[in-house]
Amino acid sequence: MKLKFTNLNHHYDAHVIRNLNFELSKYKSIAIIGISGSGKSTLIRLMSGLEKPSEGEIVINGMNVKEEAHKRRVGFVFQNHNLFPHLSLKRNITLVLEKTRKKSKEDAENIAMKYLNLMHLSDQVDKLPKNVSGGQAQRASIARALSVNPDILFLDEPTASLDPILTHEVLTAVEELRDIGKEFIFVTHVLSFVRDFADYVIYMHEGEITEHGEPGILDQPKTEELSAFMEKVR
Repeated sequence: MKLKFTNLNHHYDAHVIRNLNFELSKYKSIAIIGISGSGKSTLIRLMSGLEKPSEGEIVINGMNVKEEAHKRRVGFVFQNHNLFPHLSLKRNITLVLEKTRKKSKEDAENIAMKYLNLMHLSDQVDKLPKNVSGGQAQRASIARALSVNPDILFLDEPTASLDPILTHEVLTAVEELRDIGKEFIFVTHVLSFVRDFADYVIYMHEGEITEHGEPGILDQPKTEELSAFMEKVR
């Protein structure tokens, strides 16, 4: 993955992202970590194209994230599953494929089943989200994001609302995606998952990237900010 931020700023009432200039290449799975309110979720939303930066540019794999073509090559998994509550897990996927990707009903169903099977949900496909566990619903959300065949899958704290057992269930399923030919950018508080799945880590503090590197930086941080963070989460 090639990633470049140029004079990147984003603010609502106050600054959330502060003048980021950053460039990265070759890594496939990038973790963004930091305390709550550090700007992680805002940054991932900007990178995915869900929001437009107040100032500056983001280019990923040679394409500005403001371009519509970029939005069509990404999948996004939210903190809460965001499934349509009145539709089955399968229909949550087929509807998206039919309406946004113009797939036939038959093709949409085949694709939906492919990814629901991949997420170990073949026996849950006709259930409503309220009738499955939180972990199963979040795995269905991941299946939906994968169904549009994205180049990059963004995951914004996908286990934030889950207990430890369901968190393990979801993250184990994500780890199984390692070899399906996708790139990943994700936000998480689960550092064991960062160590297992990421090949690069970005640490954010007060809207800035204060440290970055391969996962070994978690064990040997060079900045006071990351050192303090690791002391609190160990």
